[in-house]
Amino acid sequence: MTRYAQQIGSRFMGMLQATGQIVFLFQDIIRCLFRYPIRIGLLIRQIDFIGAKSVPVVMITGSFIGAVFAAQCEFQFRALGMSSAVGPVVAIAMCRELGPVLCALMIAGRVGSAMAAELATMKITEQIDALRALAVYPTEYLIVPRFLATLITLPILVGLAILCGIGAGYYVAVHVLGVPGVYYWNNTVKYTHDKDIWIGLVKGFFFGIIIVLIGCNKGLTAAQGAEGVGLATTEAVVDAFIIVLIANFFFTFLLNSIL
Repeated sequence: MTRYAQQIGSRFMGMLQATGQIVFLFQDIIRCLFRYPIRIGLLIRQIDFIGAKSVPVVMITGSFIGAVFAAQCEFQFRALGMSSAVGPVVAIAMCRELGPVLCALMIAGRVGSAMAAELATMKITEQIDALRALAVYPTEYLIVPRFLATLITLPILVGLAILCGIGAGYYVAVHVLGVPGVYYWNNTVKYTHDKDIWIGLVKGFFFGIIIVLIGCNKGLTAAQGAEGVGLATTEAVVDAFIIVLIANFFFTFLLNSIL
Protein backbone atom coordinates (compact mmCIF):
# COMPACT_ATOMS: atom_id res chain seq x y z
CA MET A 1 0.00 0.00 0.00
CA THR A 2 2.83 2.33 0.86
CA ARG A 3 4.50 1.62 -2.45
CA TYR A 4 1.37 2.56 -4.42
CA ALA A 5 1.01 5.75 -2.41
CA GLN A 6 4.63 6.63 -3.16
CA GLN A 7 4.09 5.97 -6.88
CA ILE A 8 0.99 8.16 -6.95
CA GLY A 9 2.78 10.91 -5.04
CA SER A 10 5.78 10.68 -7.35
CA ARG A 11 3.63 10.96 -10.46
CA PHE A 12 1.70 13.87 -8.98
CA MET A 13 4.91 15.72 -8.16
CA GLY A 14 6.18 14.98 -11.66
CA MET A 15 3.03 16.53 -13.14
CA LEU A 16 3.46 19.62 -10.97
CA GLN A 17 7.10 19.92 -11.99
CA ALA A 18 6.26 19.58 -15.69
CA THR A 19 3.49 22.17 -15.33
CA GLY A 20 5.89 24.58 -13.69
CA GLN A 21 8.48 24.03 -16.42
CA ILE A 22 5.91 24.75 -19.12
CA VAL A 23 4.73 27.91 -17.36
CA PHE A 24 8.28 29.21 -17.02
CA LEU A 25 9.00 28.33 -20.66
CA PHE A 26 5.92 30.25 -21.80
CA GLN A 27 6.97 33.22 -19.65
CA ASP A 28 10.46 33.08 -21.18
CA ILE A 29 9.01 33.01 -24.71
CA ILE A 30 6.85 36.08 -24.05
CA ARG A 31 9.85 37.91 -22.59
CA CYS A 32 11.96 37.06 -25.64
CA LEU A 33 9.25 38.37 -27.98
CA PHE A 34 9.63 41.84 -26.45
CA ARG A 35 13.37 41.76 -25.85
CA TYR A 36 14.85 40.28 -29.04
CA PRO A 37 14.12 40.90 -32.72
CA ILE A 38 12.27 38.11 -34.51
CA ARG A 39 14.50 36.01 -36.77
CA ILE A 40 12.49 36.15 -39.98
CA GLY A 41 14.56 33.50 -41.77
CA LEU A 42 14.06 30.95 -39.02
CA LEU A 43 10.38 31.87 -38.77
CA ILE A 44 9.80 31.29 -42.48
CA ARG A 45 11.65 27.98 -42.31
CA GLN A 46 9.44 26.82 -39.44
CA ILE A 47 6.28 28.01 -41.21
CA ASP A 48 7.27 25.89 -44.19
CA PHE A 49 7.95 22.84 -42.02
CA ILE A 50 4.97 23.17 -39.68
CA GLY A 51 2.44 24.63 -42.10
CA ALA A 52 3.18 23.93 -45.76
CA LYS A 53 4.46 20.39 -45.29
CA SER A 54 1.50 19.50 -43.07
CA VAL A 55 -1.09 20.45 -45.69
CA PRO A 56 -1.38 16.98 -47.33
CA VAL A 57 -1.83 15.26 -43.97
CA VAL A 58 -4.45 17.76 -42.82
CA MET A 59 -6.36 17.61 -46.12
CA ILE A 60 -6.49 13.82 -46.11
CA THR A 61 -7.54 13.70 -42.46
CA GLY A 62 -10.24 16.35 -42.83
CA SER A 63 -11.60 14.91 -46.08
CA PHE A 64 -12.02 11.33 -44.94
CA ILE A 65 -13.35 12.25 -41.51
CA GLY A 66 -15.94 14.53 -43.13
CA ALA A 67 -16.84 11.85 -45.68
CA VAL A 68 -17.25 9.09 -43.09
CA PHE A 69 -19.19 11.33 -40.71
CA ALA A 70 -21.56 12.40 -43.50
CA ALA A 71 -22.14 8.78 -44.50
CA GLN A 72 -22.88 7.69 -40.92
CA CYS A 73 -25.23 10.63 -40.38
CA GLU A 74 -27.10 9.89 -43.59
CA PHE A 75 -27.50 6.22 -42.68
CA GLN A 76 -29.15 7.18 -39.38
CA PHE A 77 -31.13 10.19 -40.60
CA ARG A 78 -32.56 8.34 -43.58
CA ALA A 79 -34.75 6.23 -41.28
CA LEU A 80 -36.13 9.43 -39.75
CA GLY A 81 -36.71 11.15 -43.07
CA MET A 82 -34.15 13.85 -42.20
CA SER A 83 -31.50 13.33 -44.86
CA SER A 84 -31.42 17.06 -45.60
CA ALA A 85 -30.17 17.65 -42.04
CA VAL A 86 -26.90 15.86 -42.76
CA GLY A 87 -25.30 19.03 -44.14
CA PRO A 88 -25.55 21.29 -41.09
CA VAL A 89 -24.67 18.44 -38.72
CA VAL A 90 -21.48 17.68 -40.64
CA ALA A 91 -20.58 21.36 -41.03
CA ILE A 92 -21.08 22.25 -37.36
CA ALA A 93 -19.27 19.13 -36.16
CA MET A 94 -16.31 19.83 -38.44
CA CYS A 95 -16.16 23.50 -37.43
CA ARG A 96 -16.53 23.09 -33.69
CA GLU A 97 -14.95 19.73 -32.87
CA LEU A 98 -13.67 17.36 -35.53
CA GLY A 99 -11.69 19.88 -37.57
CA PRO A 100 -9.69 21.55 -34.77
CA VAL A 101 -9.22 18.44 -32.62
CA LEU A 102 -8.14 16.04 -35.35
CA CYS A 103 -5.94 18.66 -36.98
CA ALA A 104 -4.26 19.35 -33.63
CA LEU A 105 -3.69 15.64 -33.03
CA MET A 106 -2.10 15.21 -36.45
CA ILE A 107 0.14 18.24 -35.94
CA ALA A 108 1.09 17.01 -32.48
CA GLY A 109 2.11 13.68 -33.96
CA ARG A 110 4.01 15.17 -36.87
CA VAL A 111 5.40 18.47 -35.54
CA GLY A 112 5.38 18.09 -31.75
CA SER A 113 7.41 14.90 -31.97
CA ALA A 114 9.87 16.50 -34.38
CA MET A 115 10.37 19.49 -32.06
CA ALA A 116 10.99 17.24 -29.07
CA ALA A 117 13.40 14.97 -30.96
CA GLU A 118 15.37 17.84 -32.51
CA LEU A 119 15.75 19.81 -29.29
CA ALA A 120 16.55 16.70 -27.27
CA THR A 121 19.28 15.78 -29.75
CA MET A 122 20.69 19.28 -29.59
CA LYS A 123 20.69 19.11 -25.80
CA ILE A 124 22.52 15.78 -25.46
CA THR A 125 25.07 16.78 -28.12
CA GLU A 126 25.65 20.07 -26.24
CA GLN A 127 24.62 22.25 -29.18
CA ILE A 128 22.41 24.31 -26.87
CA ASP A 129 25.40 24.93 -24.60
CA ALA A 130 27.35 25.98 -27.69
CA LEU A 131 24.69 28.59 -28.48
CA ARG A 132 25.10 30.05 -25.00
CA ALA A 133 28.87 30.11 -25.50
CA LEU A 134 28.27 32.16 -28.69
CA ALA A 135 26.09 34.62 -26.73
CA VAL A 136 22.90 33.38 -28.40
CA TYR A 137 19.96 32.88 -26.07
CA PRO A 138 18.53 29.39 -26.82
CA THR A 139 14.89 30.31 -26.24
CA GLU A 140 15.09 33.26 -28.62
CA TYR A 141 16.88 31.26 -31.30
CA LEU A 142 15.24 27.84 -31.04
CA ILE A 143 11.83 28.21 -29.40
CA VAL A 144 10.42 31.58 -30.46
CA PRO A 145 10.40 30.83 -34.24
CA ARG A 146 8.67 27.50 -33.60
CA PHE A 147 6.19 29.15 -31.26
CA LEU A 148 5.23 31.91 -33.69
CA ALA A 149 5.12 29.58 -36.69
CA THR A 150 2.75 27.23 -34.88
CA LEU A 151 0.44 30.07 -33.84
CA ILE A 152 0.35 31.36 -37.42
CA THR A 153 -0.12 28.08 -39.24
CA LEU A 154 -2.36 25.98 -37.00
CA PRO A 155 -5.54 28.11 -37.36
CA ILE A 156 -4.97 28.06 -41.12
CA LEU A 157 -4.56 24.28 -41.10
CA VAL A 158 -7.71 23.95 -38.99
CA GLY A 159 -9.61 26.05 -41.52
CA LEU A 160 -8.31 23.83 -44.32
CA ALA A 161 -9.37 20.69 -42.45
CA ILE A 162 -12.85 22.15 -41.93
CA LEU A 163 -13.17 23.09 -45.59
CA CYS A 164 -12.03 19.68 -46.80
CA GLY A 165 -14.32 17.89 -44.36
CA ILE A 166 -17.38 19.86 -45.41
CA GLY A 167 -16.55 19.43 -49.10
CA ALA A 168 -15.97 15.70 -48.80
CA GLY A 169 -19.15 15.31 -46.76
CA TYR A 170 -21.12 17.12 -49.45
CA TYR A 171 -19.69 14.90 -52.18
CA VAL A 172 -20.44 11.65 -50.35
CA ALA A 173 -23.92 12.67 -49.22
CA VAL A 174 -25.05 14.15 -52.55
CA HIS A 175 -23.18 12.23 -55.25
CA VAL A 176 -22.80 8.86 -53.55
CA LEU A 177 -25.80 8.53 -51.22
CA GLY A 178 -28.27 10.60 -53.23
CA VAL A 179 -29.18 13.36 -50.78
CA PRO A 180 -30.74 16.32 -52.66
CA GLY A 181 -27.92 18.77 -53.19
CA VAL A 182 -30.04 21.93 -53.00
CA TYR A 183 -31.53 21.05 -49.61
CA TYR A 184 -28.17 19.87 -48.32
CA TRP A 185 -26.35 23.07 -49.22
CA ASN A 186 -29.16 25.48 -48.27
CA ASN A 187 -29.51 23.91 -44.82
CA THR A 188 -25.75 23.95 -44.35
CA VAL A 189 -25.57 27.67 -45.08
CA LYS A 190 -28.69 28.40 -43.02
CA TYR A 191 -27.66 26.64 -39.83
CA THR A 192 -23.88 27.12 -39.89
CA HIS A 193 -22.94 30.52 -38.45
CA ASP A 194 -19.79 32.58 -38.19
CA LYS A 195 -19.63 31.65 -34.51
CA ASP A 196 -19.11 27.99 -35.39
CA ILE A 197 -16.16 28.81 -37.62
CA TRP A 198 -14.58 31.15 -35.09
CA ILE A 199 -14.82 28.53 -32.36
CA GLY A 200 -12.82 26.10 -34.49
CA LEU A 201 -10.15 28.66 -35.40
CA VAL A 202 -9.75 29.89 -31.81
CA LYS A 203 -9.42 26.31 -30.62
CA GLY A 204 -6.71 25.76 -33.22
CA PHE A 205 -4.81 28.79 -31.93
CA PHE A 206 -4.78 27.54 -28.34
CA PHE A 207 -4.06 23.96 -29.38
CA GLY A 208 -1.00 25.32 -31.18
CA ILE A 209 0.23 26.86 -27.93
CA ILE A 210 -0.24 23.54 -26.14
CA ILE A 211 1.59 21.53 -28.82
CA VAL A 212 4.63 23.79 -29.11
CA LEU A 213 5.06 24.25 -25.36
CA ILE A 214 4.87 20.53 -24.63
CA GLY A 215 7.10 19.54 -27.55
CA CYS A 216 9.78 22.11 -26.77
CA ASN A 217 9.69 21.47 -23.03
CA LYS A 218 10.10 17.72 -23.50
CA GLY A 219 13.05 18.32 -25.79
CA LEU A 220 14.77 20.78 -23.46
CA THR A 221 14.33 18.52 -20.41
CA ALA A 222 15.23 15.22 -22.10
CA ALA A 223 17.54 12.79 -20.34
CA GLN A 224 20.96 11.99 -21.72
CA GLY A 225 21.49 9.35 -24.39
CA ALA A 226 19.47 7.92 -27.26
CA GLU A 227 16.93 6.52 -24.82
CA GLY A 228 16.28 10.03 -23.52
CA VAL A 229 15.58 11.32 -27.04
CA GLY A 230 13.14 8.51 -27.74
CA LEU A 231 11.39 8.94 -24.41
CA ALA A 232 11.09 12.71 -24.88
CA THR A 233 9.59 12.23 -28.33
CA THR A 234 7.06 9.67 -27.10
CA GLU A 235 6.06 11.73 -24.09
CA ALA A 236 5.66 14.86 -26.21
CA VAL A 237 3.13 13.14 -28.49
CA VAL A 238 1.22 11.34 -25.73
CA ASP A 239 1.06 14.34 -23.41
CA ALA A 240 0.01 16.66 -26.25
CA PHE A 241 -2.76 14.25 -27.27
CA ILE A 242 -4.10 14.00 -23.71
CA ILE A 243 -3.93 17.72 -22.94
CA VAL A 244 -5.50 18.70 -26.26
CA LEU A 245 -8.43 16.37 -25.63
CA ILE A 246 -8.88 17.60 -22.06
CA ALA A 247 -8.52 21.26 -23.06
CA ASN A 248 -11.04 20.77 -25.86
CA PHE A 249 -13.69 19.83 -23.28
CA PHE A 250 -13.22 23.07 -21.36
CA PHE A 251 -12.79 25.24 -24.49
CA THR A 252 -16.11 23.91 -25.81
CA PHE A 253 -18.05 25.36 -22.87
CA LEU A 254 -15.92 28.49 -22.50
CA LEU A 255 -15.95 29.56 -26.16
CA ASN A 256 -19.63 28.75 -26.56
CA SER A 257 -20.42 31.20 -23.75
CA ILE A 258 -18.04 33.91 -25.00
CA LEU A 259 -18.46 33.91 -28.78
